[in-house]
Amino acid sequence: MSGLMTERHPVGARTAETEPGAHTGAAPVHVSRGTRRRLGPGRSLPLGRLIGPALLILAWWAASASGQLDPRILSSPGTVLATAADLIESGRLQDDVLISLRRAGLGLFFGVSAGVVLAVAAGLSRSGEYLLDGPLQIKRAIPSLAMLPLLILWLGIGEQMKVTVIALGVAVNMYINTYASLTGIDGRYVELAEGLDLSRATFLRKVVVPGSLPGFFVGLRLGVTSSWLGLIVVEQINATSGIGYMMFQAQQYAQSDVIVVGLVAYGIFGFTSDAAVRAAERKVLSWRRTLAG
Repeated sequence: MSGLMTERHPVGARTAETEPGAHTGAAPVHVSRGTRRRLGPGRSLPLGRLIGPALLILAWWAASASGQLDPRILSSPGTVLATAADLIESGRLQDDVLISLRRAGLGLFFGVSAGVVLAVAAGLSRSGEYLLDGPLQIKRAIPSLAMLPLLILWLGIGEQMKVTVIALGVAVNMYINTYASLTGIDGRYVELAEGLDLSRATFLRKVVVPGSLPGFFVGLRLGVTSSWLGLIVVEQINATSGIGYMMFQAQQYAQSDVIVVGLVAYGIFGFTSDAAVRAAERKVLSWRRTLAG
């Protein structure tokens, strides 16, 4: 036993054999604890993500005020604000916004539900994987917009077609990310659950759900973005209402201010919805410590 014992040294102390430069003659390097190098991105600022959009608006405003930006190409922020106020006063903007939100919301709901169900079926069952993963990977390679002619032929040009296009794009994003997260769960956790003789319900609650939540939220963020992208397209295909229809009509009369109002509305929807998903992710996954803070 005495042969296995080694001399103990205080924490942080160096012996002559391990001191840098002890045998080479070089001076030892001393690192002060108070000047430890930070490798992470630093602390996050409240509302820090608004800095980029604010700077973009300031640059737009400055270019318009200095005359470097032709108003026939892009209206100034002041003109866009005045146009937005007129549209709000007439009630047109609110009506189109509500219709667009309804379409995007329905597509997001059906897409998320379908994507999660398919991911669970394929991720927790070999038979489900063999039956579902191949077709869904094929669908992943086919853009939803490429299916528009077929969907119009099947469903017409009404609301059903528009919601279906949005839902398809959302479902693929949800499936890919949730399925990858499910199949990426460490097999040792499964073996431990089997060793503890956990029930199927307990296994799902204690292992599967926590392990799949990071991928679920990634898919949800991409799905939210996909819902707005799909909405922009479907609202310009024989639509009679919605923000996309308002922008399409403005294009016919070269009303760039109205078009920019629609773009700003889409941007606000996308930014706020992504921020909401981020906030939910931080709360649900508060046990994780990541670079995002």
